[in-house]
Amino acid sequence: MAIERTLILIKPDGVKRQLTGQILSRIEAKGYVISELKQVLATRELLEAHYEEHVGKPFYEPLVEFMASGPLVAIIAEGHNVIPGFRSLAGTTDPTTAAPGTIRGDLGRDWGLKVQQNLVHGSDSVESAAREIGIWFA
Repeated sequence: MAIERTLILIKPDGVKRQLTGQILSRIEAKGYVISELKQVLATRELLEAHYEEHVGKPFYEPLVEFMASGPLVAIIAEGHNVIPGFRSLAGTTDPTTAAPGTIRGDLGRDWGLKVQQNLVHGSDSVESAAREIGIWFA
């Protein structure tokens, strides 16, 4: 059984709202191992590398501004099927429609801003996880 690794980010809204402990508890309660963790104030350069596939899209600039607006927590989590498992735990991107029991469904909401502030990011594939881990934990 192969162990996957994924990048999880607790975004600035999660840190600002002091939800880091609750989010980490949910990850650990699911049985995933947090192998690395650090608090970061992301630079524009770091965020440009992370979001390079979104350059030119209407939400790109507001997203980069939001992600640079305060400290965030970068995590490497490990476990069998951790990538789809964490994405399920996080819930859908829109907190308004995210299912109860998920991080976004229980703790998030739509604030009516230019970009969705939805507490967490999780890699969407093994390839994305490897690329993102390389960016955040170089």
